[in-house]
Amino acid sequence: MARRALPIFKQLTCRSSPTSFAVKPDPNTRFVTYMPRPGDGAPRPVTLIPGDGIGPLVTNAVEQVMEAMHAPVYFERYDVHGDMQRVPPEVLDSIRKNKVCLKGGLRTPVGGGVNSLNVQLRKELDLYASLVNCFNLPGLPTRHENVDIVVIRENTEGEYSGLEHEVVPGVVESLKFCSERIAKYAFEYAYLNNRKKVTAVHKANIMKLADGLFLESCREVATKYPSIKYNEIIVDNCCMQLVSKPEQFDVMVTPNLYGNLVANTAAGIAGGTGVMPGGNVGADHAVFEQGASAGNVGNEKITDQKKANPVALLLSSAMMLRHLQFPSFADRLETAVKRVISEGKHRTKDLGGGSTTQEVVDAVIANLD
Repeated sequence: MARRALPIFKQLTCRSSPTSFAVKPDPNTRFVTYMPRPGDGAPRPVTLIPGDGIGPLVTNAVEQVMEAMHAPVYFERYDVHGDMQRVPPEVLDSIRKNKVCLKGGLRTPVGGGVNSLNVQLRKELDLYASLVNCFNLPGLPTRHENVDIVVIRENTEGEYSGLEHEVVPGVVESLKFCSERIAKYAFEYAYLNNRKKVTAVHKANIMKLADGLFLESCREVATKYPSIKYNEIIVDNCCMQLVSKPEQFDVMVTPNLYGNLVANTAAGIAGGTGVMPGGNVGADHAVFEQGASAGNVGNEKITDQKKANPVALLLSSAMMLRHLQFPSFADRLETAVKRVISEGKHRTKDLGGGSTTQEVVDAVIANLD
């Protein structure tokens, strides 16, 4: 998830002389090695939930690439589907044991009936922070350039806390609450990833108490990070600014509902939900999945034709590898995916191509260093 650091030899200009050649250093060259602790190379178990729709296709893509890289991870697979009443206890036990999970999309019923298993997972494991990284991929044309946005949204509070009830027939009351921990996480993320600005997205002009409390938390935490610029924007204006000048944003921190809308909008601007990685994290566990929720299950036609885009989940699995402290494997995977996108020969329909999921996977494997 870390932003690429500027080349450490940037200040060393090439000096011309009769006996020397000007050589421009490769900005991708690593000059300082990663020193693991003894035993860090031991394979790590990861809970795998293929999910619904295109989920089995894209999670299988990750499995193939991990095997081709000989990555030090192995998967414990569990079949979970969105129409289940609850997440099976053995799945929760596996995630609690392994600390890390990779999942495909779970179909969420609309209206009455079964509650969202995605929300259940977040609440059971206290995955209070959702992170979606929306950025331009070289070679993939978009309306805007220089987009590199990280949307951090609260995952368990706000409207998604599920605190609603019917007062009398025809009258439903929904409660909204928030704490300061999402603000703390957003600034900590920005600090650790050399990000320069955090923008709080809110509707405090109307929801003066709930969103007002959210802003108070953000302002208080901001004082502890003087090197990071902090500003605020009303969600209405935020949406307009996103589609007109998205490059102005860096890290965005939001309550739950706004963040879902902002993340999907930012993903669409930067290249589409099929290429944006993301994950959910709490104090003890992390679940990685396609960053933006729109399209994470797909439709029957894409599933039947086996033409789902695996890029988002592949990049999410690169995030997972960094989370597990396997940086070189993460770098290899991310570089291979970006090469395939840049070459433009193997792209699924959503990116203007006609490739199948397997063809994209084969191309990624062929580009692994």
